[in-house]
Amino acid sequence: MIFDFGYRLRELRESKNLTQTQVAKRLNLSKTTISGYENNIKTPSLEVLVKLSILYGASADYILGLENRKLIQIDGLTMNQEEILKILLKEFKNLNKKSMTVMK
Repeated sequence: MIFDFGYRLRELRESKNLTQTQVAKRLNLSKTTISGYENNIKTPSLEVLVKLSILYGASADYILGLENRKLIQIDGLTMNQEEILKILLKEFKNLNKKSMTVMK
């Protein structure tokens, strides 16, 4: 099991302001099972991993610690709102590149 797995699950759950009990009810699991996942004692099935990914809006790769990129859910936004987000993301990335160049 990936070392960060439990930590990432807890972090994602807390970012959604959910308790272990709430997550357990949504996934039709026990609170003990959710606790086991978060403490790296239990390993979820592929089906549960997919459900966790959907619930938290994070890729399975992120949850497993295989990548560090976080996802932004844009479902329900208008095309105009999506375009604004794309522009903002591009600007933030450009600012980061400029600041990295200055630091070198």
